[in-house]
Amino acid sequence: MKTIFRTFSAALLLFLCIDANAANDRQLVMEEFMVPTVDPGINLYIRNKHPLGVKKFPGEKILLYVSGATYPAETSFDLKLNGLSWMDYIAQHGYDVYLVDIRGYGKSTRPPEMDKPPADNNPIVRTETAVKDVSAAVDFILHRRGVSKINLMGWSWGTSIMGWYTSQNNDKVNRLVLYAPSWIRSTAGLIDSGGKLGAYRTVSRAAMKNRWLTGVPEDKKATLIPAGWFEAWADATFETDPVGSKQTPQVLRAPNGVLQDAREFWGAGKALYDPAEIRVPTFLAHAEWDVDLPSYMLYAYFAKLTKVPYKRYVEIGEGTHTLIMEKNRMQLFQAVQQFLDERLKPNQ
Repeated sequence: MKTIFRTFSAALLLFLCIDANAANDRQLVMEEFMVPTVDPGINLYIRNKHPLGVKKFPGEKILLYVSGATYPAETSFDLKLNGLSWMDYIAQHGYDVYLVDIRGYGKSTRPPEMDKPPADNNPIVRTETAVKDVSAAVDFILHRRGVSKINLMGWSWGTSIMGWYTSQNNDKVNRLVLYAPSWIRSTAGLIDSGGKLGAYRTVSRAAMKNRWLTGVPEDKKATLIPAGWFEAWADATFETDPVGSKQTPQVLRAPNGVLQDAREFWGAGKALYDPAEIRVPTFLAHAEWDVDLPSYMLYAYFAKLTKVPYKRYVEIGEGTHTLIMEKNRMQLFQAVQQFLDERLKPNQ
């Protein structure tokens, strides 16, 4: 493995890593960027992986991923478990794959409110702000690769971000993948404990594990997550928080804007955007034991997609909201890959 550093501009830093140990021995290039947003002083961390030696990709072979409401993108999408991450898997299929951390998450800029006690400020990083961040990431990729549209994928809160963005920018989106789609809620959520919301919340390792396993039958809990996978993910995730990781015990700070949106909109029977405005092929993926965003949301959202060229969903058994890092994850990877790879046209 070799590493090269280059500075492209004051706002853009590139880190290049050639991974010779990726699955099936196809070498991948990893590049990392800090991309400015429309808001001064806020930069987004973007990671890219693609096959070594390939510099041009058509839009249908480019994908951008965004994560959910609590955790950074890189520790779910690009965490090597059993030697392979989902990002690796897609790149191994010849794709130019990106992830972005919304402001307040991972390596992206944390708003100044996160350096103060949470009670000092109102919830930060609402979904509308996250959509602006995705817009900056998409425009960066379109310009970098000289294409007019790319594929988008979101997980959990990321489905709201990507769905809302697509409804406003169909001309920039080739296909849309929504893993654990979020929609209007008729049951209690797992991450809102009630009370007044501050700018951000803190999450402990025990809370992370408890949330993950909520809804799993007792006789299935021991085998759902392969040995060492939760620990690897938790360790990597805490490391992304330069403040919370130094506390004893460690915590992860997460902006509360998503919870404020849930209270004002999703939990109050109001939608932030209309899926009927999405006009690109759309794929929904969900797991049987997901109680964060239960199956009724999947079905309701699917019914709202009335103007897409075609749509599809898959419900995977014996999995939770965090299927991406469980024993049945390859079922998710393969189903999404099939959707991305196919070249169907309406009425074909």
